Amino acid sequence: MSSLRPERFDLNDARDQPLSLCGKAFRAHMSGALYWPAEHALIVSDLHLEKGSHYAARGQMLPPYDTRETLRKLAEVIDMYDAETVIALGDSLHDATAAARIDAADLETLAILQDNRDWIWITGNHDPDVAPILGGHVLPGLTVEGLTLRHEPRAGAVTHEIAGHMHPAARLVVHGTALRRPCFISNGLRLVMPAFGAFTGGLNILDAAFEPLFGLDGVSVWMLGQEGLYPVATRLLRDD
Repeated sequence: MSSLRPERFDLNDARDQPLSLCGKAFRAHMSGALYWPAEHALIVSDLHLEKGSHYAARGQMLPPYDTRETLRKLAEVIDMYDAETVIALGDSLHDATAAARIDAADLETLAILQDNRDWIWITGNHDPDVAPILGGHVLPGLTVEGLTLRHEPRAGAVTHEIAGHMHPAARLVVHGTALRRPCFISNGLRLVMPAFGAFTGGLNILDAAFEPLFGLDGVSVWMLGQEGLYPVATRLLRDD
């Protein structure tokens, strides 16, 4: 869609966008990751590793490569920012037995990504426990420099929070063409991140589930595109 594609500058200029939360500076990336320069930390949410194998066991055949693709994408963004810490905000695994199904080659990739950096798994509703085989440190939540990082957003007008869980997505209709993509959504005081995993879906941010978190006004939206990350005027958003 021409209105969401940069044409007069280097494509790398659009790969991430500045984002301010409670006075702290971040870079939101087109992959769905969030980089915190002051902490040298990369934050991702809702990897849902082994979702494909979970569905396959129930007779719904999906390509069995979601874990590999998610780790490949994660490796690229880690390398881009040279992150010293990686924080995964819960639902990193699709279900309680996912760790046992991860291919040995994917476990090796994960170990390489964790080498010489801190790696924190925050637990979620899909993964209340994270198996030791996955390495890293496991926490129910984390507070850094006054910001709380957790899986599920707290109800009500909470501030100083970065969360996942809700898989936010935005839908636009421009020149008669509809486009629906994952997105970041924030009011400057809290942020809900898009799902990072290869097979994850999304909930339209106009859904009533988002209203208790942000109210009806004052939100900013950054939409993940094929070639970059783009701020979107909320007046352009449409229901599903």
